[in-house]
Amino acid sequence: MSAHARVWRTYIREGARFDSDMVNGMNHSLDVLLVFAGLFSAVVTTFVVQSSLSLQPDYTQMSLLLLTESIALQRAAAEGISASSVPPTGDLVSLFRPSFQSRLVNSLWYISLALSLTSAFMSMLVKQWLQAYTHNISGSPRERARLRHFRFMGLKAWHVPGLVAGLPVLMHMSLLLFFLGMIELLATLDEV
Repeated sequence: MSAHARVWRTYIREGARFDSDMVNGMNHSLDVLLVFAGLFSAVVTTFVVQSSLSLQPDYTQMSLLLLTESIALQRAAAEGISASSVPPTGDLVSLFRPSFQSRLVNSLWYISLALSLTSAFMSMLVKQWLQAYTHNISGSPRERARLRHFRFMGLKAWHVPGLVAGLPVLMHMSLLLFFLGMIELLATLDEV
């Protein structure tokens, strides 16, 4: 069969229509996902920055305790009392242990952020694949048809349509973990 036979041009034309619909649908889904993942990641990051403070000692409280001990030592010295009678504050940093709830909330939110960023990263990769997939092909109609078929089979072999369909699941898991962390945080605040 000739490299310029009519069948190749027909295949290319029909394939281009099919590819256009498929790629446009995937690109639209990925665009929506990228916008949501970006906004959601910004929100989760704000919460993570604030909640991660609960994993560190409160240095303001430590300064207050050390200042109180210093004043007590000065009073003892002024009154002629032995400095050993003033109870030492101790090593406050080594005594600090974040609560289970703080570790749980931070773990949930960090995993949520990681899933959201993974979803955004994978979306960008798939968009690049789709852009390369639709890139114009030069050559004879038979060569273009062969290359289009090769690309289409590669798209199927790499399960790109399934990947595009699965990326929102990552975002759903991210949302679920974020809300579980929020519920745990609110339950902790309710106890107080």
